[in-house]
Amino acid sequence: MRVVQGRSGGLGEAQRADPVAGGPALLDAGTERLVHMFLFGSSAKTRMVTPEDALPGRSSRPFVVPSAHAVLGTPLEGPYPEGFEKLYVGLGCFWGAEKRFWRVPGVYTTAVGYQGGITPNPTYEEVCTGRTGHAENVLVVYDPAKVSTYDLLKVFWENHDPTQGYRQGNDVGTQYRSALYWTTDEQAEIAQRTRDAYEKELVGRGFDPITTEVGPAAGLPFYFAEDYHQQYLYKVPHGYDCHAETGIALPPL
Repeated sequence: MRVVQGRSGGLGEAQRADPVAGGPALLDAGTERLVHMFLFGSSAKTRMVTPEDALPGRSSRPFVVPSAHAVLGTPLEGPYPEGFEKLYVGLGCFWGAEKRFWRVPGVYTTAVGYQGGITPNPTYEEVCTGRTGHAENVLVVYDPAKVSTYDLLKVFWENHDPTQGYRQGNDVGTQYRSALYWTTDEQAEIAQRTRDAYEKELVGRGFDPITTEVGPAAGLPFYFAEDYHQQYLYKVPHGYDCHAETGIALPPL
């Protein structure tokens, strides 16, 4: 069995060489946790990399991304229907984060990728070093006539702990930071209003202030992740899913 790098700074995914197909096959959830604890538990990166120390990356993607969503059957990279909107969210490990959004009625497609950092066209292994600056993010494409931005942000805020800085539960490192990147003025307004409302609620319950990066997606390319990361918890139903929820609801605006 050839084990290769999985989740960084926490418990997570490991792979073995598939003797038939020659490609990666996923270990069961219990084994992936134990392997990663042993191999990678002390490798967390909790300081943001500087441009001088960032990995150089490359000019084009070094792997193939599937054309269609494994659950929804819709295009991962587009084209998307006219009038649909895009939102980018980071709430820790992107495996479980993506599943929470593809289940929302009105969501057209989702994909996982790397965003908010420095290194162009990174690989997962590079992101796990902490030297790309990217967060594990989810692209959410949705029909605003069927689901509101507020409802999507309710899923976002309530399904992780946005006060933890460079970690989510067992997963420690800059790639697991909370992030929210908007693409429209309406999204920007609701993002800020929900952030303020949720922070007030959290601080009143004894939590630290929110550390979520909130800003425009413009200028922050979204680099699609490798095939085996896309819709991971559909392919591995009992796979790793770490989200340190606060248990506190987002108040209505």
